[in-house]
Amino acid sequence: MASFKSLFSLLVLCFLFTTLASAEPCGNHRFDEGKTFASCNDLPSLNFSLHWNYHSSSHTVEIAIRQGGVERESSSTWIAWAINPYSKAMVGSQALVAFQRDDGTMAAYTCPITSYATQLEPGNLTFPVNGVSLVVKGNEMIIFATLTLPDNQTTTVNHLWQEGPLLVGNVPGMHKLSGPNVGSMGTLDFLSGKIVLDKTYSRSRNKGKIVHGVLCTFGWGFLIAFGALIAGYGKQYLGPAWFYVHVTCQCIGYLLSLGGGIIGVLLWKGVLFGGGNMHGGSHQYIGIILLCLGAIQVLVGYFRPHKEDKNRVYFNVFHYLIGYGSIGLSIANVFLGFHVVHLKVKAWPQLTYIAAISFLVCIAAILEAVSCWKRIKSSKTTKQNEV
Repeated sequence: MASFKSLFSLLVLCFLFTTLASAEPCGNHRFDEGKTFASCNDLPSLNFSLHWNYHSSSHTVEIAIRQGGVERESSSTWIAWAINPYSKAMVGSQALVAFQRDDGTMAAYTCPITSYATQLEPGNLTFPVNGVSLVVKGNEMIIFATLTLPDNQTTTVNHLWQEGPLLVGNVPGMHKLSGPNVGSMGTLDFLSGKIVLDKTYSRSRNKGKIVHGVLCTFGWGFLIAFGALIAGYGKQYLGPAWFYVHVTCQCIGYLLSLGGGIIGVLLWKGVLFGGGNMHGGSHQYIGIILLCLGAIQVLVGYFRPHKEDKNRVYFNVFHYLIGYGSIGLSIANVFLGFHVVHLKVKAWPQLTYIAAISFLVCIAAILEAVSCWKRIKSSKTTKQNEV
């Protein structure tokens, strides 16, 4: 029993030492390159820490940006750190970017961020930077550099830090648009060492995405599909009222989606909720196509021919094709939107939406089965009467 207790105690100690080592504060880190830094701070996200020596006489800073404790393949990730002399935003920031190429060589360079569509191309910054280099050791990446602070800056700067995937050909890919990647910015005072995380920017931007997602998901992704269900089967159960219920659902659904789409475009262009950084590729373009198709449906529906008109059949075909095609496209785009913000299938928004769509599909299947049974029964009754 004593030996068992000793073994258990040893395992607990090993676990504690391992945990402490993995959570090593920046002040305990020792650089193998022989460099020493008087100040450091553990940044509040993405496992980054910042080490620096500030020289007040020359207004220069020797800096080391370190990301450690992250399991990665040797050349699958880029890291970056930046100062924005103009605002608390991504655009306008002056960045240091680094990654390990596929052939094992290091890439470390300066990069001005001029738009949200940047691919982190090399370029000169608005202030002098020297000695940019990268060191990779296991799961740790460190950028070294010496920079001269911008003339319009005191010792306090707006700074950002980020990580993202490397694409084929050693091209930096877009970082995640949710979680810690969204709020990795704040202010840093090189003199006092004080770092303040800017939560307002990320909160407002996330609110914009949530409003956009809720409006479009409920409008395009559910209400318009429900209206189509009413159009398909409402005549049998609602009488003449089916048409008004159908039109009401479609109009409200389209207006909600229009509002969500406008918010999405403003987020995309960086006009609303504190800036852009919402780049969803095909999700955005499909959304614009859906808004156009919805507007066409409204106009065509308003000018539809009378039932006695021989052209009515063409309207019906067009109306059904555009309507059901838009519904299928909108449901697919809702899931693309979940993918853009990295919401997993097990997350409650996706589960709720899957349950809602499954409910509509089940109702449609039941109503279709009832309609088929009624048609078969009616056909049998007709044949019996003819006999």
